[in-house]
Amino acid sequence: MKSWLQSASVYRDRRILSLLFLGFSSGLPFGVLADPLTAWLADSQVSKTAIGLFALVSIPYSLKFLWAPLMDRVPLPILSRRFGRRRGWALLTQFALLGVIFAMGQTDPAGDLWWTAVFALAVAFASASQDIVIDAYRVEILETKQLAAGAAMATFGWRAGQVGAAAGGLIFADIFPWSAVYAAMAMLVLIGIAAILINPEPSRPLNAEARELERRARDFAADNRYLPPALRRSLAWLYGAVLCPFQEFLGRRGWVAVLLFILLYKFGDAVLAVMKVPFFLEIGFTKTQIAEIAKIFGVTAIIAGGLMGGILLVRVGIMRGLLISGVLMALSNLIFVAQAWAGNDTWMLVLTITVENVTTGLGTTAFIAYLSSLCNVAYTATQYALLTSLMAFSRTVMSSGAGWLADQVDWVTFFVITTIAAAPGLALLLWMMRRYPAPENGDRDAEPAAA
Repeated sequence: MKSWLQSASVYRDRRILSLLFLGFSSGLPFGVLADPLTAWLADSQVSKTAIGLFALVSIPYSLKFLWAPLMDRVPLPILSRRFGRRRGWALLTQFALLGVIFAMGQTDPAGDLWWTAVFALAVAFASASQDIVIDAYRVEILETKQLAAGAAMATFGWRAGQVGAAAGGLIFADIFPWSAVYAAMAMLVLIGIAAILINPEPSRPLNAEARELERRARDFAADNRYLPPALRRSLAWLYGAVLCPFQEFLGRRGWVAVLLFILLYKFGDAVLAVMKVPFFLEIGFTKTQIAEIAKIFGVTAIIAGGLMGGILLVRVGIMRGLLISGVLMALSNLIFVAQAWAGNDTWMLVLTITVENVTTGLGTTAFIAYLSSLCNVAYTATQYALLTSLMAFSRTVMSSGAGWLADQVDWVTFFVITTIAAAPGLALLLWMMRRYPAPENGDRDAEPAAA
């Protein structure tokens, strides 16, 4: 017990505590685009298949690696000079996010579903851009040994933002019109803005390998002096900003397995998440009940799960922590089978949400720590954006058929299928642990292979 308490002391670090508010800023848009949006669509008599297809508006999370090099390298004329490159970009994306959340709330899904989809897509784009900056900031201010605790605190904040928006949206939607609800959620973006303003700009060191890749970019420009100067500078910048981060990652052992694992690890959880609220509504729970039990009560469970995940990874290491968390997360989907059998049973809903939130907190903390450990700090934004884009692809495109599946089978079969969907990722993880063993507390700037 004493050793576990000593492991928990890492949460007292000021840098780790600051991630609570930055995590909130990242989680807020996910709450906006999740339960309130699906409930709003259900209220507007949108079909379950269309609700499932709305997961596609989150495609920007899967493609953010395309513009991450721009945000990694290019300073903004005024904001970067005043606040630094990372904080300047964060403020720009946050003010954009505030505007488009408000605008989405002024649309009418029943009358013109396409406009709702357009602004939902804009929310996802602004949110994905914000994540590029905040994720890079988190990785850059922490030491390797702090990654697990930092991931746990960021997850804590992320869930607080996501659940706060989702629970608040559902509760107030029973009292106020959806336009007022979305206006209020837009104002919560101010918390993230304040967090960026009171935190410092991180340093960005270059290790030996990164310096070598940067030298190649300069050599590229020198070897092509026959080109016009402006074109030569542009090509050299693209080489350093776009090619070097990918070259560094693709030069590691087992990189194909790593990318496939990222795609599969939370696939079962993603499929379940799309249809969770429609399931609760269909078996007779009101939006307020879902908010009070599935969200407000679940906050404690998911916070506990996230913080326990940070301590678990300190104790057993990132890879073993991933395996333990992944197994528990997959098995927790079966609790929804019991909920389907029990029907509109409030205490069963409490148990279902507690189990699901604790295991999701464990798995998310482990996964964020793993992704952070894969990043070379010289290319944090670009590499982390690439890795999380693959994770988002699983959550969006690969899970977009969840509504169709729910239309074809009963709920019990649906939840059993979501449990089976987690098996390929866990099997690949076991193979990676044997094939590409890696030191759990190694240097992030060294070749991390599978960990």
